[in-house]
Amino acid sequence: MRMALANAERAGAAGEVPIGAVVVRDGELLGEGGNRPIGAFDPTAHAEIVALRAAAARVGNYRLPDADMYVTAEPCLMCAGALAQARIRRLVFGAAEPKFGAVASAARVLESACVHHRVEARGGVLAEECARLLIDFFAARRP
Repeated sequence: MRMALANAERAGAAGEVPIGAVVVRDGELLGEGGNRPIGAFDPTAHAEIVALRAAAARVGNYRLPDADMYVTAEPCLMCAGALAQARIRRLVFGAAEPKFGAVASAARVLESACVHHRVEARGGVLAEECARLLIDFFAARRP
């Protein structure tokens, strides 16, 4: 999660919402990323998607069944779906996202009967530190 936090900090420094993610397998970093939809002119360039794309490219397969993702905030609907499509084994996230979180808060996409792959999910890891990045970022922009 510390590596995900470092990615979130870099995203925030670039003016993006400070969310970071990493994909690991057996202790090896496969992919990482921070939010970059503004800079990439890409609404899908969330930290999770950036990290999944990097990991898939590295292993040469869009499926990552033995890999785990660590992300600083609860994934949105799009990202939760991408985790299932990638066959991620386990998701570990930091801060809950009560309005848009699609894993444990606003929706529970990964538990839906229409999702064919089950991703083990655990939230609240370094939650205060992860949430602080978001709180400080938005406080600076919304006086």
